[in-house]
Amino acid sequence: MKVLIIRFSSIGDIVLTTPVIRALKMQKNATIHYLTKKSYSSILSQNPYIDQCWYLENNLKALLTSLKEEKFDVIIDLHHNLRTLRIKQQLKVTSYSFDKLNWQKWLYVQLKINRMPNMHIVDRYMATVHPLGVETDGLGLDYFIPDKDKVSLERLPETHRGEYVIYAIGGQHTTKKLPIRKMIELCDRINKPIVLIGGPEDESTGDEIAYFFEKNISSAPFEDGLLKLNKKSVIFNGCGKFNLNQSASLIKQSAYVFTHDTGMMHVAAAFKKQVFSIWGNTVPGFGMYPYKTKFTVFENNQLSCRPCSKIGYDKCPKKHFKCMEEIKFDFYLP
Repeated sequence: MKVLIIRFSSIGDIVLTTPVIRALKMQKNATIHYLTKKSYSSILSQNPYIDQCWYLENNLKALLTSLKEEKFDVIIDLHHNLRTLRIKQQLKVTSYSFDKLNWQKWLYVQLKINRMPNMHIVDRYMATVHPLGVETDGLGLDYFIPDKDKVSLERLPETHRGEYVIYAIGGQHTTKKLPIRKMIELCDRINKPIVLIGGPEDESTGDEIAYFFEKNISSAPFEDGLLKLNKKSVIFNGCGKFNLNQSASLIKQSAYVFTHDTGMMHVAAAFKKQVFSIWGNTVPGFGMYPYKTKFTVFENNQLSCRPCSKIGYDKCPKKHFKCMEEIKFDFYLP
């Protein structure tokens, strides 16, 4: 059986499809082709369960011509939008499409009526292939790092070459990220060596956090007092210094992972890390909480305005941002 799986974006969503890839390969001995955007190629390039990756760039017509030549037996559409509809119409083979539950999400966001199933999105992805006799294997998510991107801890400061904690400070939308003062509060509570990861766009935020904890002339009179208080938060700002796979390598070697509701949360789950996930305008009830790993959720459940979006905004629609400003960090790291 020759299968084309489609998921165009984004980091987390693609990682969440990996159990489908593995189950089709192992249970049906299928030949797996995967279609995504070129910008996400590094997530799948090392996956041993994929026989060939296809990448959507600018020329969909040329891509369709090449895909037709492959003569697929079935298409598994895990994106389910107008573009994938066109692809399915052109290829004219049996297809199964993921139910995005758009009406249920609309009810939850607009009317705060929760009709979402009590089911992780991975299990909903797996339901798409149940008609083929494929079952969930319970093994969790996959993420494979190429050798060239495996990061030696020698690249970290000496303070971080033993046990360290990852804090993924990024997020596609502002309302999915803590304000800087809350990031600093969280880092202070973590009280261990911390590696901040994120893209180049997060570098200046990482610098602000690192500067707050930096030892300098002005802080010298307080260092003895901080030592007596057992303050151990030491920050290394890795934002913009590592690519996606290198960040994944750092996550794999970390003791704990703190993250907003972003793709790095799912990368951490793939490595079975203990995850502390931080939720602002989105909610775990959408079904995208950490999968098959130990996790803790930080969220403000005392608000009638959550969730205000299934994705996020550049600023709080209510202008108070209480979902993040008033969040409580209640945890203990041994």
